Amino acid sequence: MNAPIAGPPDPASARGPLPGYLDHARIGPLSRRAAAALTAATALAGRADPADLDRLFALGDAARDSAARLLDARPHEITLVPSTSNGLFTVAAALHGPGTVLVPRGEFPANVYPWLRFAGRGGPDVRLLDPDGPRHISPDLLRRHLSPDVTALTVSAVDSLTGHLAPLAALKEILGPDRLLIVDAIQGLGAVPLETDAADVLVSGGQKWLRAGWGAALLLIRDRCGERLAPGLGGWAGVTDPFAVRHPAPSLPGAAAHLATNPDFPAAAAIGAAVDDLLGQGGPAAAGIRIRSTLAELLDRARRAGAEILSDGLAPRERAGIGSFRLPGHASDSVHRALEAAGVITTRRDEWIRLSPHTSTPAAAVDLFAEALRSLARRTTRSHGDTRVGTTSPTRATTTSTSTSTSTSTSTESSTHPKAQAHAHAPTSTPTDAQESPCPTS
Repeated sequence: MNAPIAGPPDPASARGPLPGYLDHARIGPLSRRAAAALTAATALAGRADPADLDRLFALGDAARDSAARLLDARPHEITLVPSTSNGLFTVAAALHGPGTVLVPRGEFPANVYPWLRFAGRGGPDVRLLDPDGPRHISPDLLRRHLSPDVTALTVSAVDSLTGHLAPLAALKEILGPDRLLIVDAIQGLGAVPLETDAADVLVSGGQKWLRAGWGAALLLIRDRCGERLAPGLGGWAGVTDPFAVRHPAPSLPGAAAHLATNPDFPAAAAIGAAVDDLLGQGGPAAAGIRIRSTLAELLDRARRAGAEILSDGLAPRERAGIGSFRLPGHASDSVHRALEAAGVITTRRDEWIRLSPHTSTPAAAVDLFAEALRSLARRTTRSHGDTRVGTTSPTRATTTSTSTSTSTSTSTESSTHPKAQAHAHAPTSTPTDAQESPCPTS
């Protein structure tokens, strides 16, 4: 039996995140506009009159139209799926072999497991690529691995640890028209401008930078590659006549052919409202200026405290809304706890502390963060104890790989919100390994 839902929330929860909330790469608290749309759509679902149901379906169509404006796409090239992971599994089920899909090592597991699961089951083989220094993918790295068997590259628009912004247009130019560029955009969409025109396929949930919550994600499948993707997970909602005498009925045109069932309409309303809100405030370009500026200030304060910055090897144009640091001589869990005690909410990834502010982050957050680091230094000085721990090179560690057997070291991630795990580098393996490494909670 399910436990009863608790009573009205604490009034403090209605005020939104703490001023020191710097964890939008993990969870973006619902924006007011998205929350209002979610509430209104839920009320429609509660009444369920025929006219209300029509309005719910219309909210889904409106969200698709808004996403088309954001992604510079045609509305029929976009559909709504339950999550980023679901969207990537949908694409993996649609992309038939033979061939090879390239996956940068260290990708969040959502962009690894779909390809592993379908390799050997009609999908292409998987080849993992070691990162190029602080860059999880680069044109030179792709060019070195672009063998004739490669049919697709799947990549995060923004790396979830380094904050590296993938050069999507340059990658697509190297791939050419006959190979697919598949993009997991969840760590970039809504935070910085993305070269979305280059993506043949793009997937993004709304619970991070769009601040739309869970339950709906955007799936973009360009017309130019639609015929190459069979509706592997397409169900009754993806066909022209779901009640036909004989099945399968013809698929719907465009991305809708890949729908398994109807979307979560309240969640669709929320993500549509979030996209409208983003566009109304100047779009990704305006958001990116503010987010990058705040992140630069935070990382500057960390440098003054003696921190090593993981993204310092990247050019400004290669940086998105994520930055990670570590303090030599301080255990990362101690730094994470000290920040939490000061009201600064971050994510810990092994020895790194990840910062991800938003346009809503107040200027006071920078001072709060800096004071927390100063307090940590003062406490360490007063303790007269050696609190130092071993450190490693500031660049992300990599493991030599081959196309048949690969693995990465396990990574630990924690935050002050125990029920929501963020992107973590997961141990992965190719289908030829005897066992696949366990997937961390996400």
